[in-house]
Amino acid sequence: MIQRQLVTKGVAQLLVTVTGKPVGVGKVPINPATGQPYPPPYTLLYPLDHNSTDGTLADRGAAAVSTYQATFVSGPTPGQATSAGMVEQAEWLADKGRTGIMARPADGGPGYLNALTIPGVNCFYREAFDAGATSDQNDAIMTTVIRFRLYLETAA
Repeated sequence: MIQRQLVTKGVAQLLVTVTGKPVGVGKVPINPATGQPYPPPYTLLYPLDHNSTDGTLADRGAAAVSTYQATFVSGPTPGQATSAGMVEQAEWLADKGRTGIMARPADGGPGYLNALTIPGVNCFYREAFDAGATSDQNDAIMTTVIRFRLYLETAA
């Protein structure tokens, strides 16, 4: 069985690695040193579908397809009343996330450039779908949304 919680942790860590910015799973990321929310830009990660099979008599391996929504957030600078999120910043962060997750090795080798680390699990295929952008004029927040679908199997 491929545990969804382990997949979520792996995806969140991969997004931190490729964007260089904090990621919150289902909520604004919190700085552990201060206990306060990180200021934008950051990524909100939402687990969506997780469909799995636990193998058969002929094949003891498990497989799963997991879908995640990454919401890349640009917002106002704390303490600056006239600041606001910018489309450019949200798109910049989304591009870093998409490119980092989907990048293939430059030499044409198999797999992906940036590893998705999930103990005992191999991600053999990835897809990315732009789900659009939103803005909240009252909060001066801009977002860009990408959904990632991951095809997983237990490692041999």
